[in-house]
Amino acid sequence: MIVLQTLGTRGDVQPFLALAIGLQAAGFPVRLATAPRFQPTIEAAGVPFAPLPGEMLELIDTPEGQAAISGRHKLLATLRLMRGRGPMFRRLLQAQWETAQGAALLVCHPKALGGAHIAERLGIPAFVALPLPALAPTRAFPSPLLPFADLGPLNRASHALMLGAAARMARKPLRDWRAKALGLPPSGRGAAAAGRLHAYSPALVPRPADWDARTHVTGAWVLPVEPAWTPPPALAAFLAAGPPPVHVGFGSLPTKDAAGMGRLVAEALALAGQRGVISTGWGGLALEAPGPGLHVVEGAPHGWLFPRMAAVVHHGGAGTTDAGLRAGCPSILCPFFGDQPFWGRRVQALGAGPAPIPFRALTSPRLAAAIRQAVSDPAMSDSAARIAVRMAGEDGVAEAIRILRQALA
Repeated sequence: MIVLQTLGTRGDVQPFLALAIGLQAAGFPVRLATAPRFQPTIEAAGVPFAPLPGEMLELIDTPEGQAAISGRHKLLATLRLMRGRGPMFRRLLQAQWETAQGAALLVCHPKALGGAHIAERLGIPAFVALPLPALAPTRAFPSPLLPFADLGPLNRASHALMLGAAARMARKPLRDWRAKALGLPPSGRGAAAAGRLHAYSPALVPRPADWDARTHVTGAWVLPVEPAWTPPPALAAFLAAGPPPVHVGFGSLPTKDAAGMGRLVAEALALAGQRGVISTGWGGLALEAPGPGLHVVEGAPHGWLFPRMAAVVHHGGAGTTDAGLRAGCPSILCPFFGDQPFWGRRVQALGAGPAPIPFRALTSPRLAAAIRQAVSDPAMSDSAARIAVRMAGEDGVAEAIRILRQALA
């Protein structure tokens, strides 16, 4: 059995679900372990589910967590937020151990901290997987988790710094758990990764030349649109009633004032003279009384919705960035934190969207100007279309399965 373990928002879980579906189709027994809030989605896809504590995700929804991801120094605030969370880490590690029983191979998100240690105890290969280029040091660019475009000779060191950050925060719980639960020397680092799977498109970031043979860029793990999925009648009617609209949504990341953000977006679309589809997601946007030319949805499959848009506005998560460019849409990124500024810079550098607008600096006039540029600049449309053609030739799930099959053999 192949056991997949991941934690985080939908953008952290959805690629693992796509891989699980692909593995099952290829004949592998599989189990996907993550937070309970994703259980209905996973089981609806026919994938066996196992629970991992969702406390880390719930922490982000608290006022303390909101302050951490909304402030100016997001990374430092997030690290401080995790400090002293020993019991939370211990519960996660124990749940990882329990859900890994019977595994012949593990594939773990870096937030699932116990993967390498479990692999050492069970004597099985373990892969670490992430939809951004942050699992191995490189001189080509700094860690995508840092807010710098280039650090020159410090690029490689920045990756090493970030790769060790999570382990440093959980050092004591890890040591205790290794000794008491796994019967291993407490100071060990776990089994060396059998491989690192970067589940993003090389059309967005070329594979760095200084990565070793165990470090792979597979292409994105894209969840297929259900063939039976049909849009709600109101959405279908809205799309048919006029030219392609602009999609605006900020995914799983909540904001302090969802209603105020909804008004800002509505005003920006009106200033830009564009129709809009607004996705409320997990609470980042709210618009109770949308005016003419606006339609509000809780969500819709990006693979279905984005090809019908003139442009997309989003937070810059790896999966949403991939979906927008895969659809050939000029993209306007409004990054909150983490890797989102990195993807904003990449989209701009590729000519597929205007300069990113940091979420804390978002205003109606500024967003309207970016929307006008995205829908009226032929060069942006051409760049997005060229990227989409390249991405259409990739099958990230199939490439990942090939690598995992080789490791099992």
